[in-house]
Amino acid sequence: MDVARWWAEGWAVSRRAPAPVDEPWGLRIDVGQPAQKVRHVLLGADGGTDVDPGTARALVASLGEPTTCVKGFLPQDVMADWFPAGWEPVEACFLMAVDLRPAYARVPEGYTVAVETEGGVTRAHVLTADGRPAAVGQTGRSGPACVYDQIVTEPAHRRRGLGTVVMGALTDAAVEDGLSVGVLGATVQGRALYETLGWKTLAPLSGFVLRPAAP
Repeated sequence: MDVARWWAEGWAVSRRAPAPVDEPWGLRIDVGQPAQKVRHVLLGADGGTDVDPGTARALVASLGEPTTCVKGFLPQDVMADWFPAGWEPVEACFLMAVDLRPAYARVPEGYTVAVETEGGVTRAHVLTADGRPAAVGQTGRSGPACVYDQIVTEPAHRRRGLGTVVMGALTDAAVEDGLSVGVLGATVQGRALYETLGWKTLAPLSGFVLRPAAP
């Protein structure tokens, strides 16, 4: 499944991390942040989501650096048996995709949208009339795919359709740039929004992090 690889590569672009490196178990991203030093993305032999449990267990057994993260496109309860004490699950998500089309999202009265691209990352900002941030999101590119990331609406501005505005602004920028597929990892709450916009769920997206060392 190319979408799984696109998601990992686009995520790395969005977070300005080094490009993923191919490994026997999938991909390794040297994130280099205190909250996440390394991210391993489990992929099948054909690049899809069908992971060999033995390969996954061998990888987990070899890891010992705190804040290392392992992601896979399987239900959390299936992956849980691979991880010994010290590993903690992160919020369950879903791999989603959509064929990109111009969005033409309507901006509610009292807000404006600004879109900027720098270093392969496109950001959309929704601002109030006095210039304060109301919602934001960004994308990273991988092949024909636009990978959406960090879509956030400020609490005081929720339930006004601003998440849809951000998604629309990013989509229009991606279409203009010649991209044809949208990809993202959605939370349970975010999945509901994206489904209303035509996105399809392709697989679960689960993760575990090795607990940081005690101070």
